[in-house]
Amino acid sequence: MYKVIVCDHIHQSGLDLLNAQSDIEMQNLAAMPKNELLNHISEADVVITRSSTDVYEQFLQHSGKIKAVVRAGVGVDNVDIDGCSRKGIVVMNVPTANTIAAVELTMAHMINAVRHFPGANAQLKNDRKWKREDWYGIELKGKKLGIIGFGNIGSRVGVRAKAFEMEVLAYDPYILPTKATDVGIAYTSSLKDILECDIITIHTPKNAETKNMITSKEIAQMKDGVILINCARGGLYNENDLYEGLQSKKIAWAGLDVFDKEPAIDNRLLDLPNVYVTPHIGANTLESQEQIAIQAAQAAIESARGSSYPNALNLPIKESELPSMLKPYLELTQKLGFLAAQANKGVITSMHIEAEGEISAYGDSLTTFALVGALNMSLGDKINYVNAQFIAKERGIDVKTTLKQVNETYKNQVHLTLITQNEHITLSGSVFEDRHLRITSINNFCFDIEPKGKMIFFRNTDVPGVIGSVGNIMANHSINIADFRLARQNKEAMAVIVVDEDVPTEALKALEQIPACLGLKVVNL
Repeated sequence: MYKVIVCDHIHQSGLDLLNAQSDIEMQNLAAMPKNELLNHISEADVVITRSSTDVYEQFLQHSGKIKAVVRAGVGVDNVDIDGCSRKGIVVMNVPTANTIAAVELTMAHMINAVRHFPGANAQLKNDRKWKREDWYGIELKGKKLGIIGFGNIGSRVGVRAKAFEMEVLAYDPYILPTKATDVGIAYTSSLKDILECDIITIHTPKNAETKNMITSKEIAQMKDGVILINCARGGLYNENDLYEGLQSKKIAWAGLDVFDKEPAIDNRLLDLPNVYVTPHIGANTLESQEQIAIQAAQAAIESARGSSYPNALNLPIKESELPSMLKPYLELTQKLGFLAAQANKGVITSMHIEAEGEISAYGDSLTTFALVGALNMSLGDKINYVNAQFIAKERGIDVKTTLKQVNETYKNQVHLTLITQNEHITLSGSVFEDRHLRITSINNFCFDIEPKGKMIFFRNTDVPGVIGSVGNIMANHSINIADFRLARQNKEAMAVIVVDEDVPTEALKALEQIPACLGLKVVNL
């Protein structure tokens, strides 16, 4: 018998599914105080959690024989994924069960913003006033909707907006334009085009690239009276800049289901009359809660039996199953993929992994980790070690793996080439003694640099004075240089500049204006 413990409340359908299995013993301990719960979880093979149970150090200390944690929902902010990996525990989530619920909530916020249902309702019910003249709205028909992020949710919002006879424009640098145009929706490769729309809704994962994606700079370029919607992740709109834009009426209305810090009961956005808010209820429909529970229960059943790990977000690393020398190379390869996708933004068309040395015996694992790193930029927590190869195939990415048993320079080395519609980049790396991860080359420029921190790749003609100019610009913008590595070849040079702070746009523009500059990239690991 396998034992599954349910730590938080889920829909009865999920509990029924668990109870119906002859080889599963289910314990529903959702009502038990969390400090008492810790005394029981060590008996479980699998646990199901929601947001109320933190799977961190204290939980993991009591994990016993747990081999899988199922998060009944999308977000895994309350789960220490790295800690679970070290314990050999697979972490899974349920990423698609609430898709329709989130889509329909987005449409509800959009309709509220144009027709002011909450205000009209409150005035009539609470104040007993019949003042129709207070509630003139606008129609969605004919308005231009800009969608940032055209994945499962954003694309469905677009289809529904078309049914309202809206003009719809999609922006997502990580999809092929045909994904939008095939359903009759226009595609743009420029965020500036989205900023000119009447209504803007955002549906991206939250990561280093998308956090504070919309700031005062972007708001200034929007139409006066624009409407903004966010039912995705808090922090995609800079909340301070959003507040200023709403207060000045540059932004006519905002519909928000998510906030930077939740619960958001003290958020000053709640004080503004032109903001409609909901308390992160994107998944709160009976249908989605039932689907979440069923899918979580099914994942728990399959993982308890060991037959599969649906939507696994990590790969359990057990000392007994993988050689110790391989693990840092898996980490390195994922970092190279993540770095390459930042430096070479666009729709990925192909990826080539070349493994040399002892690590060549694990080419499939290295390729999977590389894909997870590269696709994380566009998919966030929707990409994992189980689905990476499938998603790459679905997106038409040509994935190649070359294996060589010997490397002339290093005992082991991995090379990653990432090609997009725009350009290509080749990165190489190795691991030195005491598990020191190093980038050994970037586009054939040789380096010895740790893949860590905020970095600028600066390529220039090899002439005097460039380093001094770079240093002066950094100093003028109060940016501290933590490391500076330089490589030269064929009358060109390339520098990797590691900095302590985010580099402002003004500094990047100044660097680009150095006469010898041939190009620069900003990456963050």
